[in-house]
Amino acid sequence: MSGVVTLAEELAEMTRLVEGDDVHSAFDRFTARVAGTIPGCAHAALTVRTHRGDFETVGTQPVDLLEPGPVTEALIHHEPRRLDDASADERWPTFSTQLLLAGWQACLSLPVPTGERGQAVLTVFSRDPDQFGEASHDLVMLLTLNAGVVFDNVSLYHHSTRLIEQLRTALTTRATIGQAQGLLMQQFGYDSEAAFDTLTRASQNSNRKLRDVAASMVEAHNNHTFAAVLQAFNLSAPDLV
Repeated sequence: MSGVVTLAEELAEMTRLVEGDDVHSAFDRFTARVAGTIPGCAHAALTVRTHRGDFETVGTQPVDLLEPGPVTEALIHHEPRRLDDASADERWPTFSTQLLLAGWQACLSLPVPTGERGQAVLTVFSRDPDQFGEASHDLVMLLTLNAGVVFDNVSLYHHSTRLIEQLRTALTTRATIGQAQGLLMQQFGYDSEAAFDTLTRASQNSNRKLRDVAASMVEAHNNHTFAAVLQAFNLSAPDLV
């Protein structure tokens, strides 16, 4: 019973999302706990698809996991791949040679169930052969389910964070542009539309983004250099102050 409780505690800890973690930090924390949970496992790695569509492995790894072998096959076929003894298995000679040279003899790769297929693979390594039998396979399978939760939660968290930051930036930009419009309306007696057209013309004249032009005008007004900035943007109107 204590073993079940301990495993449950480990799973709960693995899926805990710490605010402020980036994706790599969360995965590093996860793989470290996997290595400490699986009998015979001395190292664990997550290979994930990046936003560019290629794959990379989180953290320092004993071998190139993108060399044709169990990891790449698990990614391509969405099926587990096991290498029980690198010194005897002939399926992936280059991968096996790299594994042996690094001091490892066995590994097990399982696809991580995420929102999209083929997004990640969890691989566990052992320095001894034949370490990942049925019991270990089932435990690693259980952990990959939690890896999927970690993967989806971290991705969702940071996607949401990016959306919030983008919304905050958009609101700040809108407010700044509104301030600049108000300054132009006060300076030239423009209506809102004419003031916005003037901002647009300033953006085109200076080859700068509209939000940057607006920010420059607001800052210049605060620094009492508004007229000089208008002239720098090639803007003119009667009664410049």
